[in-house]
Amino acid sequence: MSSFSDPKAISDYAQNALRRVPGLRDVHRMAGLLMAESTPADGRVLVVGAGGGLELTAFAESFPGWALDGVDPSADMLGLAKTALGPLASRVQLHQGYVEVAPKGPFDAASCLLTLHFTTEAERYRTLCEIHARLKPGAVFVAMHYSIPDRPGERDLWLSRCAAFAVSSGVDPEQAKTAAAAISQQLPILTPDQDEALMKQAGFSDISTFYQSLAFRGWVAHA
Repeated sequence: MSSFSDPKAISDYAQNALRRVPGLRDVHRMAGLLMAESTPADGRVLVVGAGGGLELTAFAESFPGWALDGVDPSADMLGLAKTALGPLASRVQLHQGYVEVAPKGPFDAASCLLTLHFTTEAERYRTLCEIHARLKPGAVFVAMHYSIPDRPGERDLWLSRCAAFAVSSGVDPEQAKTAAAAISQQLPILTPDQDEALMKQAGFSDISTFYQSLAFRGWVAHA
């Protein structure tokens, strides 16, 4: 999907994300609280897929002692993140590129929200390995993205429900329908079992679900 190079899609990103993902602000709040369970007040946190700045802003506001590193391949989305952060930007280091450009750490915690569903299974495993390699032993990792069981008709059913939710939140019905079709055709969405298996293979343990809503699922795990 090419929306992260479309100026209008970028400018509307925050509004659209909040309309399309049930309880997204609460996901950010929960992610921060989960990471805070083992992250010190002056901890260092890695945010993979940080473009837009929604979770960076939430973490910076809630945990004023954290130093944050955000990684995203889109320069335009990182620009949006910097704008969203405003005066909080002084506590955040932004890095353009994929996870390999992130500092080696070690980090006290990491998040990857609404990002891994853009990656193939092989790319997802590599990304998870790179995140794991940058975390301190026992550090918390929080992930959330599209993840749908592979029973017949399951993907189309849940994506149609996501479209209905978006419409109920104010998204144009035709845009919601078009987006659902594009997501179905273009995103390499895995099943929850596949997602969890990749996390285990990458070295994460104590994997559990903290969020499930429509076609989205979120996990907390430890390095």
